[in-house]
Amino acid sequence: MKRWQGRWAVVTGASAGIGRELARQLAAGGVHLVLVARRAPRLQELAAQLSAQHRIQAEVFPADLSEASARDALLTFTRERDIAVELLINNAGFGAYGEFWQLPLARQLEMIQVNIAAVVHLTHLFLPQMIERRRGDILVVASVAAFQAVPYICTYAATKAFDLLFAEGLAEEVRGYGIRVCALCPGPTHTEFREVAGQPERTFRVAEDASQVARVGLAALAAGRTCVISGAHNRLATLATRFVPRGLVTRMAARLFAPASR
Repeated sequence: MKRWQGRWAVVTGASAGIGRELARQLAAGGVHLVLVARRAPRLQELAAQLSAQHRIQAEVFPADLSEASARDALLTFTRERDIAVELLINNAGFGAYGEFWQLPLARQLEMIQVNIAAVVHLTHLFLPQMIERRRGDILVVASVAAFQAVPYICTYAATKAFDLLFAEGLAEEVRGYGIRVCALCPGPTHTEFREVAGQPERTFRVAEDASQVARVGLAALAAGRTCVISGAHNRLATLATRFVPRGLVTRMAARLFAPASR
């Protein structure tokens, strides 16, 4: 945490799950926070708690990041408060489970806005300041779903594949400016994600704690890694898919994720 101690971080999706744990661990390391999510009461409670426990500054910015205007407003919010953002954590995101054609189109397009457009937009807004200072870091929360097609969460998996490739490519672009970019790829994690997405419990049989996932992501970013998979089980599973035909991997995923009625 010494890399960011006394500096400012923006954490999106900070009201729950991995985002909340990232905020907690950063605060414990003396990092000032701008907490971003839709649920204002949760953000305010977390900000008050972290400020009191760790004597850091915590600002709250309630926003729906599916809207481009909210992303622009976040940059204005930090500039008005003279906050130099040195760590951007693009964590906000959600999934939707079911047959693609039956899922509401509006929900899937909203997912693309949050999981992809917001990541690109916020990175583009805050990166120039980092380049000018020759200092800054960006963590993009992707998923092990980024490494293969996953039927019944196919749109979500595709958005995370974008996040992974975007982070890895950008990391090489900005390395010469002293800026680090890392994609954090967790597997099933004990958060609200499964309930919100509507996924069956059997797809989360082996799940990690959000605190462990956050710790892995921050350590990898500080170490200059461009991608990290959290959890030995997830690393082995991802490695195994490299030696199996892609079609077979997809069919195996389909059997695991298929609705009970099929």
